Amino acid sequence: MDALDKEFVDRMGLALERLGGTRTMGRLWAWLMVCDPPHQSLTDLAAALGVSKTAVSTVARYLEAGAILERVPVAGRQHHYRVAAGGWEQLLADRTARMQPLIEALETGLSVVGADRPEQRALLEETRDFYAFTARDGANVVERWKQYRYEQAQHMESREHHQPSKD
Repeated sequence: MDALDKEFVDRMGLALERLGGTRTMGRLWAWLMVCDPPHQSLTDLAAALGVSKTAVSTVARYLEAGAILERVPVAGRQHHYRVAAGGWEQLLADRTARMQPLIEALETGLSVVGADRPEQRALLEETRDFYAFTARDGANVVERWKQYRYEQAQHMESREHHQPSKD
């Protein structure tokens, strides 16, 4: 890993840590975005990141379950990973769907907190409404993202067809 790659990898580690992940999670994801080849074995990842193979394996499995990484089929017993295309889209859709049990739990809270506790009811209602809004809007964000990516691809394709030849 050269110095510029290391700076990027370390910055991503700190950024993901600030978002509630782990530093190793951010560093692993970042390295897999810039490494060559774009898939690496757990042994190679551990060596590049300077962490234990166990730590890399744990984080890789977590990111794989979240659709951020995917395992690459290779000969031999080593597991290889790469960044999954569309992973963030899948992650947002999954996280949005997981909000429903929380919304239902807040509804239960509202059913047991009577009008005699207006401050608590207001807090429960606001929290429920926030998560209901976020769940609904999260699904809209995924659809808007897909549309945006489609439009970008159409725009690029159109530009490629309209460029003059270099003959």
